[in-house]
Amino acid sequence: MRANPFNRLAPFIQEYIYRNQWERLRDIQGEAIRAVLDSADHILISSGTATGKTEAALLPIITDLHSNPPASIGVLYIGPLKALINDQFERLADLLEDTDIPVQSWHGDVAQSKKTRFLRRARGILQITPESLEAMLINRQGELKRLFHDTRYVIIDEIHAFMNSDRGRQVICQLERLARYQQIPSRRIGLSATIGEPQLAMNFLRGNTNAAVQLISSNRTSAVEIGLAYFLLPADSEKAKSEADQDEILDEAGKKKKRKIQPKLKPTDEKGYYEHFHKMTQRVPKTLIFANARADTEEIIVKMRRLSERKRQPSFYHVHHGSISAPLREAAEAAMKDKGQPACAAATITLELGIDLGLLDQVIQVNSTHSVSSFLQRLGRSGRRGGPSRIFFYSTEQAGNKRHLGEELPWNLLQTIAIIQLYAEEKWIEPPEAPKMPLSLLYHQTMSIIKSQGELSPPQLAQRVLTLSPFKAITQDHFRALLRHLLEIDHLEQTESGDLIIGLEAERIVNNYRFYAVFEDNTEYRVRDKSREIGTISGPPNLEDTIRLAGYIWRVLRIYEEQKVIEVQRVSGQSAIFWTGVNHIAIHTRILQKIREALLSQESYAYLQDSARKRLQSARQAALSSGLRDSSILPLAPNRFLIFPWCGSREFEAQLALLEHAGFKTKRSCAPYYYELERKAQTVAALKQELAAICRDAPTAMDLSERISAVSFPQKYDRYISTDLLREAIANDYINIPGAIESIKGL
Repeated sequence: MRANPFNRLAPFIQEYIYRNQWERLRDIQGEAIRAVLDSADHILISSGTATGKTEAALLPIITDLHSNPPASIGVLYIGPLKALINDQFERLADLLEDTDIPVQSWHGDVAQSKKTRFLRRARGILQITPESLEAMLINRQGELKRLFHDTRYVIIDEIHAFMNSDRGRQVICQLERLARYQQIPSRRIGLSATIGEPQLAMNFLRGNTNAAVQLISSNRTSAVEIGLAYFLLPADSEKAKSEADQDEILDEAGKKKKRKIQPKLKPTDEKGYYEHFHKMTQRVPKTLIFANARADTEEIIVKMRRLSERKRQPSFYHVHHGSISAPLREAAEAAMKDKGQPACAAATITLELGIDLGLLDQVIQVNSTHSVSSFLQRLGRSGRRGGPSRIFFYSTEQAGNKRHLGEELPWNLLQTIAIIQLYAEEKWIEPPEAPKMPLSLLYHQTMSIIKSQGELSPPQLAQRVLTLSPFKAITQDHFRALLRHLLEIDHLEQTESGDLIIGLEAERIVNNYRFYAVFEDNTEYRVRDKSREIGTISGPPNLEDTIRLAGYIWRVLRIYEEQKVIEVQRVSGQSAIFWTGVNHIAIHTRILQKIREALLSQESYAYLQDSARKRLQSARQAALSSGLRDSSILPLAPNRFLIFPWCGSREFEAQLALLEHAGFKTKRSCAPYYYELERKAQTVAALKQELAAICRDAPTAMDLSERISAVSFPQKYDRYISTDLLREAIANDYINIPGAIESIKGL
C-alpha cells in the first residue's frame, strides 16, 4: 500500500499544515509529492486557479532541501511578474520561518543589500524574474558555478504566460546556459492553470534535456456565474464630424444608393455607464476590474472616485498596472487582501496571474479579452475558497452612423460571446506556437553570451548559441549571415586573433539595463508628487499639462529632462493619457469562426443581459438582411467589396498579402474582422472566379514576405537583423498560406 504523502513531508511542513487548519492534501498535491520524491522527471502541474499548484510543487521540494541540503542555491523560482514573486515570497517566508532554508526575492524593486547578503551564503530558494536572471548570467559569470552548481529544481510559475513569447524562450535559453555549470541539470517544474495542449507545454518544459516530463492535472471545476451587459456609448467628437460621410452601396438591382445605418439602441450617456459601474462595485466588498489597456483602468478609477465623492459614499478604489509605482501597487494588493475593508482595483494583466487576493466577490471585465486563456485566468481570480467564480462583462460600442455592415457589427460583444462559448462548449484554449526562426531572441542571446564571456571565437559562439533549444531550426548558414551583418553594422568586432567582441555600436545597447529584457521597454518618465513616486508615463508632457495616473489627476509643475523625472501636484478636472505604443495581439482563427457561428445562428445565451440580447439580435438581423449568411463577400459600390474572411490574425495578413500580390487594392479597416477590396470585377461571382485563380496559382511565402513587414509582428531586436534573414523568418513563422487559401475558398 502506498505511503500517505502527508507523512513524507518534513515535520515543520506538517506542523504548518496543522497550524493553518488544512483539512487534507489535495489530489494534485499528493501526486506531486510522489513525483518529486520518487522520480527524476520534469513535472508539469496543470490545475485550476486556487487549487494548490504552488504548494504541490514546493512542499516536497522543500522537504528534499531539508533532508538533503544542497551545496548552492537549491531552488530557482522564475515568475513572470514582480507582484507575483512578492506574493509568493510572503507565503514562503511564513512557511520557512523556523527553518534554516533562506528565501530571497530578486527583481528591480528589491534592495541591493538584501541581494548581496543572500549571495554570500547562496543557499535555499531564489525567486527571480527572467530579466534579473539574464543580468546574473551576464554580470556574474565568475560566480555562476558557486551559485547554481547544485540547483536541484527550477519552478516556472504561470508557464502558459511564457510559452508563446520570446520571454519564455529566453527562460529556456537561460536554464540551458546554467546547465553548463551543473553536474546534474536542474529538474523543471511548470505550473499553470490554463494549458490548451499539455503535450506542447511538456515539450517546452523539456527543452534540450533528455528527461521525461510527468503531467499532473486536475479536472476539478467550480461553479461559474457569468453576466454580459452591453452599452452603446455616445460617438466621440471625431466620429461625429464624419457622420455625414456615407459610402455608396448597391441595392439588389445593382443601383447605387446611400446607406445610413442607425443604432438600434438608444445610446447610454457616459454618466449612466459609470453610474452602473459604480453601483456594481459598491454592492459587494471586493471587486477586481480588468481592462485591456492602462488608460482604461485609469479612466474607470478616476470616475469611480468622483462618483463616490459626489454621492458621499466610501471611496476604496485602486489602480494596478505596470506603470504604477511599487508602493502603490502593493497598497492595492494589501487592500484587496484585507478581509475587514471593502476594496476595488482596476488592473491589466498584472493581477491576472497567480497573486492570491483572497476571496473576491466578483470580477468585471471591460470588453472582450483577446484569448480564451486570458478569459480563464481572469475568471479564476474569483471563486476561491470553494465559492463560485463570478465574472461580469461590460461590452461597449460607440454610437454614430456606420458606413457598412463591417462597421455596424458589435465585434467586442461577438468576440466575448465566442470566447465564452469556446470554453463552455469545447474546453478549447489556444495552443502555443513556437517560431522556427526567433531572430530577435537569437540576436539577444548571441550578444548576451559574448558580453558574459568577453570574447569568443565564431565556432565557440556558434556552439554555445545553436545548441540552445529555441534555435534548433537555425542553421549554421543562418548564424553566419547574422554574424556577418552584425560585423557590418559594428555591433560586433573581430580581434586580431579572430575572436568576436561587442562592437562600438552595440555598447550602448548591451550595457543598458533595458537589454536584459527581450520585450520592448519604452523610455518612460518617472512621475513624483514631492518625494513620493507615483509611477511612469511615456511622455513627456508640457508644463501645466494635466495627466492621469494612479487613478488621480496631476498637474505638471517641473520636468527634469536629463533625469527623466516629472514633478506633479494633485488637482481635479480633465486630463490626458501619456502612454504610447500599440499592442500587436494575434487573435486565433477558432475565435473568428466562433464569432461567425454566434452571429449567424439563433442560439440564445443565458448569461446575456437584456441590453446584450437586444444588440445581438439587431446584429443578427443586419447580417441576415445583408446576405452575410450566403456569402462573406458583400458589394459596397461599383468595383468595391466588403470581405469577412473569418480567420485569425496571421491568416488575415497572409490573405491580404496574397491579394495585394495579385494586384488587388485592399484596405484593412478592422483587422482581423473584415477588410475592403477594390477590383474591376463587377459582381461577387466574377470576383470569386478571380479569387479561385489566385488559390490555384498561389505565390510562395518568400514571395509574400516583402508585403508582410516585421511591423505586423514586431520583436524588440528585429531592427538589427538583415532584411534577407527577416524575410525568411517572416515566411517561415508568420505567413500561413494554406490557412489564407482555405479562408478565401470559404468566402
